[in-house]
Amino acid sequence: MKAIVQTGPRSVEPRKRDRPTPEPDEALVKVHTAGLCGSDAHAYKYDGGYEWIPIPRIMGHEYSGEVVETGADVSGFSPGDAVIEEPIHDCGHCFQCKNGQPNVCQNFSITGMHRDGAYAEYVAVKPEHLHAVPEGVPLQHAAITEPTSIATRAVLEQSVTTPGDTVLVEGPGPIGVLVAAVADSLGANVIVSGLDQDAQYRLPLLDDLGIETVNAQSEALDERTEGFTGGIGFDVVFDATGHNTGIGTAVDHVRKGGQVVVVGIPNDASEVTLTPVVRGEVDVNASYGSTWTNFEQALRLMEREEIAVDEILDTSFSAEAPSAAFEAFLNSETCKPVFQFAE
Repeated sequence: MKAIVQTGPRSVEPRKRDRPTPEPDEALVKVHTAGLCGSDAHAYKYDGGYEWIPIPRIMGHEYSGEVVETGADVSGFSPGDAVIEEPIHDCGHCFQCKNGQPNVCQNFSITGMHRDGAYAEYVAVKPEHLHAVPEGVPLQHAAITEPTSIATRAVLEQSVTTPGDTVLVEGPGPIGVLVAAVADSLGANVIVSGLDQDAQYRLPLLDDLGIETVNAQSEALDERTEGFTGGIGFDVVFDATGHNTGIGTAVDHVRKGGQVVVVGIPNDASEVTLTPVVRGEVDVNASYGSTWTNFEQALRLMEREEIAVDEILDTSFSAEAPSAAFEAFLNSETCKPVFQFAE
C-alpha cells in the first residue's frame, strides 16, 4: 500500500508498505482523508520533545475512512461503516482514567507516533477507538473531527463562553480557527489575532468565514480590544498560539473577572505576572486533548453544518509530494492541509 513515511528530520516521502492484517480484535480501515496538524509539523522537524518517535514511521493521526474488514472478535462495526479514530489511546487503568480524565492519561499512546499512523491507504485499529460518522457528514469533512474535538473541549467544557460574550482567540492555526468557529457557533462575538506571517492565508481565511481578525503586528491590539469590548476587556481569551508569550498577552486583554484558556502548548517557559490575575480574579484554565464526548460533539457540529469545513480544508497538496504540505504549514501558507488516499 502507499504510505507517507518520515525518514528523518524534515524528511518525509511516499513509500510502499505492506497492508496491515487486522488482529482478531481489530478493524481494518481504508483511509479516505488524513489531515496535517501542529504536532505533525513538530514531529516532522523532530523538535524537542518529539525525538523519541521511532523513525522510519508512518505519520498521521487525524483521518476518516471506511471499515473494509473486521477481526473475529470485533462487534459494533461492519465493513462499509464510515469511521474516524480517537488517535490518543488511554490505558484505562491509571488514576486519571479511573477518575474520568482519560485525556490526561499517564500512559497514553498516539497513532502516527507510538505506532504507524494514517498517512496510508489502510490502518488497523481496535473498535473501542472508533466513532461512527453520521450519514450527513462527508468523509472528507470527518477527517478533521480530532482537531474539532479539541476545540469543542476547549470552548464547551473548559471555558465559560456563552452567547453574546466577547472572545479573543490568539493564533489562527488549525486549533485557533476551529476554536473560533465553535465559539462563533455558540453566538459569541469572536475576534482572532495573528501576526504578519498569518496575513497571507490564515487571517483572510477567517475573514471569509465571517470572523473578525486583527494582525497584532500591524495594528495595536490594545486599540482593537478597546473598540471590540467597549473598554472592558474580553470575557474569554483562548491562547492557541503555542508560544510562550501567548498567556501573558491573554492576561493583558482579558477583563477583570474573565477567563483565560490555554489550548496551545507553549514552545518555551512562559513568564506571567500574576498580580493582575489575582487582583482581577481572572480564571486561568487549560484544555488538553479531548474525550469521547468531545468527538461526538464535533461530529454533531459538522452534521449541523456549524463548521465551514470546505473553506477550512486545503486539498491542494498531494500524498506523492508530502514535504510541500509540511513546509507550507510551517510557513503559515496554509492552515489545514489534508492528504487524499481514496476518492
